[in-house]
Amino acid sequence: MDELELLKKDWETSSESFPSLNKDEIYNIIYKRSSSIVKWIFIISLLEFAFWTLISFVTGSAEDLKKMERYDVNYIIYPLMALGYIVLIYFFFIFYKNYRNISATENTKMLMERILKTRKTVKHYVIFNLVFMCISIVIGVCIELTNNPEVQTLLSGIESEGGNNITIFYLIVVGLSLITMALITTLLLGFYYLIYGLLLKRLKSNYKNLKALETNP
Repeated sequence: MDELELLKKDWETSSESFPSLNKDEIYNIIYKRSSSIVKWIFIISLLEFAFWTLISFVTGSAEDLKKMERYDVNYIIYPLMALGYIVLIYFFFIFYKNYRNISATENTKMLMERILKTRKTVKHYVIFNLVFMCISIVIGVCIELTNNPEVQTLLSGIESEGGNNITIFYLIVVGLSLITMALITTLLLGFYYLIYGLLLKRLKSNYKNLKALETNP
């Protein structure tokens, strides 16, 4: 049981084991905790962006980008990258704005609303990252199938054999792509749960505590 739970228990039971606290004092404790959590969500989102950017350079994504340039598909790649960066910057701004708003909150009802808004923003952020990842994989596979000389040679050989071989090949590609997306989604969901899920659980707990303050006489 953490400090807030102990103080809450004291407020509810008026136990002599702890100093008496009123609603305003308990609210201040919840307010400080919520503000700190939202600040960490903002900081972690920036660190996460820096981490994935570093990973992309280390794992050779720069080489992949050069290969895409040779395919002459910049009209697809660059708008997709620009969209990704624009949306991420938007989320960073919203995370920072949520932190500033919570830091300036002065009443219980407003704090509850802003906690709910922050939780929703984080969920939308996670959903966007997962959807963007899946779309990028689909686009990447389509580009490879239509532009990679080795793949084109393979497809020509399969088509020359006739029958349903080409259909089977595409089914295999779709199946492997779906499996890859499922595995990456699972890993990212676990990653996001460890990073943001625990913080959101604390925010949810704070929300429940604020709701209890509102309903108690």
